[in-house]
Amino acid sequence: MKYNYFKGFMTLVTTCMMTFTTTAHAQKYVGGDISALPTNELKSPTYYDKHGNTVSDPLDIFKSEEMNAMRVRLFVKPTDFPNNDPFACQDLDYVKSLGKRIKDAGFKLMLDFHYSDTWADPAKQWTPKAWENLTDEELYQKIYEYTKDALLQLKSAGAEPDFIQTGNEISYGMLWGKEGSNNLKKCFMGSTANWSRFTTLLSEAGKACREVCPNAKIVLHTERAAQTNVLTNFYDKMKDANIDYDIIGLSYYPIWHNNIATLETAINTLETRYTDKDIMIVEVGAAYSWLPGDKDYTPDYATTENGQKQFTDDLIAMLNKHNKVTGLFWWWMDYNAYPWDTTRMDDWWYAPLIDSNTGKPLAAMSSLKNFLDGSTDIRHSIVDKIDDNGQWFTVSGQPAGQNPTKPGLYVRNGKKKIVERR
Repeated sequence: MKYNYFKGFMTLVTTCMMTFTTTAHAQKYVGGDISALPTNELKSPTYYDKHGNTVSDPLDIFKSEEMNAMRVRLFVKPTDFPNNDPFACQDLDYVKSLGKRIKDAGFKLMLDFHYSDTWADPAKQWTPKAWENLTDEELYQKIYEYTKDALLQLKSAGAEPDFIQTGNEISYGMLWGKEGSNNLKKCFMGSTANWSRFTTLLSEAGKACREVCPNAKIVLHTERAAQTNVLTNFYDKMKDANIDYDIIGLSYYPIWHNNIATLETAINTLETRYTDKDIMIVEVGAAYSWLPGDKDYTPDYATTENGQKQFTDDLIAMLNKHNKVTGLFWWWMDYNAYPWDTTRMDDWWYAPLIDSNTGKPLAAMSSLKNFLDGSTDIRHSIVDKIDDNGQWFTVSGQPAGQNPTKPGLYVRNGKKKIVERR
């Protein structure tokens, strides 16, 4: 029968809000790592929206695609690392500025502590130069003090993070020692002593996070999506050591971590084994142009714009089957070489969401918003309770007629409709 809006609206809203607060899916976050955006902007790239209009701030593009969170990395002192990658330049002043820009634009902020002067990942977790001569006991104090000071400065600058990674891709520990030193025994995690050292470092970093940003969620970030046994061993060790954290963070790149089914196997195991933790894909990327030579697998998708979009659609379809997966962040999605370098494709970052040949968003960018489907049950509660013979409703329950024209998201009978800005 036709729903009597005026008679039943208050009852409907009350019911929906009760559903939201008691049985809703967790809030979900989608966006990207845009750590290098200010550096890229120094080269004066031209960004266009998908309609071909010039855009002065790429954050406006991301907001128009319904993204709600951005990720930024932080190095200790990048100028202390010899011949550092120019894109590994994010010191605290840089992050304070970019973080405030992100927060002022209305996005949530994920802060990614690298605890190094350069890239920290499973193959390299070099101790910052200024910390190299510290004993382990001194390092425990230093990581606490450094984390606390950085967070206090970010808060003061209007860039308080909502999510905090205490380390980047720390599958095999962190703060190993000086690059090229003989002290790499600290990275072999078969040692009980090394696990104890590592979890003490994490505990001290986490303590600083809770003291300064008590509302932020702590993320422990690993990247062994293709090795479920390594993942479970890692997070079992975290449980045994009573490490205080909220979210399991994963990297997933199909060229290194195999197909989507492999990732789902890992997610199935994690959500079953660690029921009190949410899961976020804090780094993902897939090619639209070419593949680097160090890939471990040949992806299932063509290295084209359409192939990138199909990968993104299929990935999101899988992730949306898992209520514990609450975040998806595309790595370096903002990279854009147009028009300053459109001829040297092999030097580009190959998997952004901007086409360096045109400066326009790639099709996969518009797919990301689909990850938010089901992020609150308000959308679904409303449409499940209304049989309106064709009328659309806003996500807050307001009637919008049979052909809404105002830009926004509308729902009806389990479906959604997006009216874009013209």
